[in-house]
Amino acid sequence: MLSQTTTTQRIALLFSFMLCFAPLAFATELASELEDYRSQKAALEAEIKRLDQRIKSTDSLAKEERKRSKVLQGRYQADIERRRGELDSLHANIRKQAAELQAMRNRQARAQSTSDNVKAYRNALSKILVEMCSDFENLVAQTLPWDRENRVARIQALRRDLESGSAEAEEGFSRLRALYVEEIRFGDEIVIVNRPITRRDGETINARILRIGNQWMVYQDDEALRFGVLQRNYEWKEDLSFDEKQAVKLAIDVKLARKPPQMVSLPLSLSISATEEK
Repeated sequence: MLSQTTTTQRIALLFSFMLCFAPLAFATELASELEDYRSQKAALEAEIKRLDQRIKSTDSLAKEERKRSKVLQGRYQADIERRRGELDSLHANIRKQAAELQAMRNRQARAQSTSDNVKAYRNALSKILVEMCSDFENLVAQTLPWDRENRVARIQALRRDLESGSAEAEEGFSRLRALYVEEIRFGDEIVIVNRPITRRDGETINARILRIGNQWMVYQDDEALRFGVLQRNYEWKEDLSFDEKQAVKLAIDVKLARKPPQMVSLPLSLSISATEEK
């Protein structure tokens, strides 16, 4: 019994002891927790402050970024407008160049057409000039035998140049005109020359030849003994009468200014047919 009482007392004493010290332990634990809470609060406040600083910094950067973005957007819009204006100007220039190019092509086409027409006209004119040369050659070949080979040769040379294309139509026209002028002058001239001639009997004599245009020729030798009149068949008529010889001699003397100017009736026929003269 005594032992059991002692044990009970001890338990009661321990329990009383625990009741005495329990508030102190609780206060200590509470103070420790409070200190932890304060540390956490300080840490949280520091973190909040740091986050506020970061937010402010971020807001500042965002503001600068918005400002910079706005400036860049303005530059971008201005650049777009500038490029748009340049593109419009380029398109207008392209349209202008295209119109000028088309106009140039049209001019080239017209020029080519004109050139083709001129070329065709020149070819046709060259053909006409060739025909005229042929007719002219035949005409000259039937005139007096006075440098006739050279005169015909010049016409033939022109005709060959026109046919081969070595002479253009303008050149051919100019040369043919010069030949016409030369033949007209030849037909208007009255000249007298001294040169050897061959008579019908084959005798060669020195004679004075009077040429009257491109129609008639008469001659007398140096001794004024032998005379001749060129007939239409281009053969010399040498069996002249006394009056005919005197007429030829007088005409030559008048041309040589040995006699005063006067009208002379020569024994010349106006017939163009050799058959009629016979």
